Amino acid sequence: MYKIIQRRKVWYVISTILIIPGLISLFVWGLRVGIDFAGGSLVEIKVASSKKQIGTDEIRNIVSKVEVENLAVQSSGKNQFMLRYKKPNSAKIKDNELADEIVKTVQAKVGETTKVRFENVGPTVSQELTKKAIIAVVIASLLLIFYIAWAFRGVTNSQASSWKMGTFAIIALIHDLLFVIGAFSILGHFFPIFEVDALFITALLTILGYSVNDTIVVFDRIRENIRRMPGKPLEEITNAAINQTLARSLNTSVTLFFVLLALFLLGGQSINSFIIALLIGTVTGTYSSIFVASPLLVTFQPRKVR
Repeated sequence: MYKIIQRRKVWYVISTILIIPGLISLFVWGLRVGIDFAGGSLVEIKVASSKKQIGTDEIRNIVSKVEVENLAVQSSGKNQFMLRYKKPNSAKIKDNELADEIVKTVQAKVGETTKVRFENVGPTVSQELTKKAIIAVVIASLLLIFYIAWAFRGVTNSQASSWKMGTFAIIALIHDLLFVIGAFSILGHFFPIFEVDALFITALLTILGYSVNDTIVVFDRIRENIRRMPGKPLEEITNAAINQTLARSLNTSVTLFFVLLALFLLGGQSINSFIIALLIGTVTGTYSSIFVASPLLVTFQPRKVR
C-alpha cells in the first residue's frame, strides 16, 4: 500500500512549485485575451491556390499593410487562415468593409481569396461576456460545495464532516483552475494561439466537473471506510481509500487523455487551445483529487483528534 497521505507535505510543496510560475506570469504578462472578451473582429479566409502552400507569416506580412491592430494569424486548414484583429479607433471604415479590404489585399498578392466567415464583437458585448464568465465559474463552485455537503451528509465522524469535504473539494478545484490559467498565461505569452475566449471558459467549467467527480469517488470511499474501520485514525482511513481508488482514477484519466490527444492531433488547429486546456485540466484534476483534496481533509482535522 502506497503511503500517500503520510507524505502529504511533499505533495503540498510540489503543488506550490507548479502553481507559482503561472501566478508570476499572470501578474507580469497577464492573459492573452481573445476577441470574445477584448472585443475585435475575426475573419476566416481561404486561398484558392492548390499549387503553393502559403504560410501564416506570409499572410501576416500581407495583412500588416492594412490598418489593423493586434493582428494574429492562425492556420485552420490548407491555405485557410483565421485572422483576429482590432479596428483602430481612428479608422472610419465599417467593420465588414475592413474585412473585405483584407480579403482584397490578400487576393492581390497570392491569388483568388474567399471570405469563409466574419465575426465582430464590440467592447460592450465583450464586457458582458467577461462578467457572465466570472459569475458562471463562481456559481458552479458554490453549487458544488452545497452538493457535496448534501451528498455526504451521512458522515458524522468527529474526524471529518460533509462541509469539510465540500470545502476541500473546491480548494482542489481552485488549485486546478490556477494551474490551467497560469499555464495559459505562460503559453499565451510565447504562442499567440493560446487565447482566453469562450471555449476556454467552457474548458474551465468542464475541468470543474471532471475534477470534482474524481474527488467525490475518493471521498465516497473514505465515507465507506469510516464505517468499515471504526476507531481507526483518519490518516489510515484516507490512505486506504486513495489506494483502493487509485487504479480507477488513473485508468479513467489515461483513457480521457488518449481521446483528447487524438482530438489534438486530428481535430484541427481551431480547437487546439481548447484541447490543451482540457489536457492540462485532466492531469491536474487527477493529481488534486489524490494529492490535494484528501490530504487536506487529514491535515485540517480537529487538533484534539490529531
